[in-house]
Amino acid sequence: MGLKASLFLTQDGPEEIAGACLVVIISMQDAEKLSREEILAFLEASEDVRFEGQARGEVYEWITRLLRKQSYREQGKKMRGLLRRYISKMTGLSRTQVTRLVRQYMEHSEVKEANYRRNRFPSRFTRGDIELLAEVDEAHQALSGPATKRILVREFEQYEDSAYERLSTVSVAHIYNLRKSRRYRECFGTRGK
Repeated sequence: MGLKASLFLTQDGPEEIAGACLVVIISMQDAEKLSREEILAFLEASEDVRFEGQARGEVYEWITRLLRKQSYREQGKKMRGLLRRYISKMTGLSRTQVTRLVRQYMEHSEVKEANYRRNRFPSRFTRGDIELLAEVDEAHQALSGPATKRILVREFEQYEDSAYERLSTVSVAHIYNLRKSRRYRECFGTRGK
């Protein structure tokens, strides 16, 4: 097992030397190849020391390598508990987090980051609608929301212009939201140039 360490001092302010804390960055190569006795000795010796993983992806890869090298699936209850404590100590993760990651390893044979996808409502107004709003605002010097709403409704209902069908249903408040959109800002003021 190779061990690389760098040492630096941090403090809140230049006058607070007494409140400074010592930070040691340790990079362990092949830490997943330790024997049961070495893991147990490490956990007992480092009881007062706290470790944290750097990047989540690196931590997850390390956990996967460790669980594979240690044949986690074939281990007994005591060794599994020891490995969980070791993972928790080395990564700074809580017991609950480690349990979740080990379960993920047991189900999928690897620990990896979940792809996060933000839930978004479907967009009701198209790019064309936003461009049309910018065109109307430019023609009428960006009137107030209620006045703009009235123009959009009149364009669809009186002049029967189908391009205004969706925009005629927009609320006054949403007109202001659409005016804040990037597409609107790109279009507004560039029509006559």
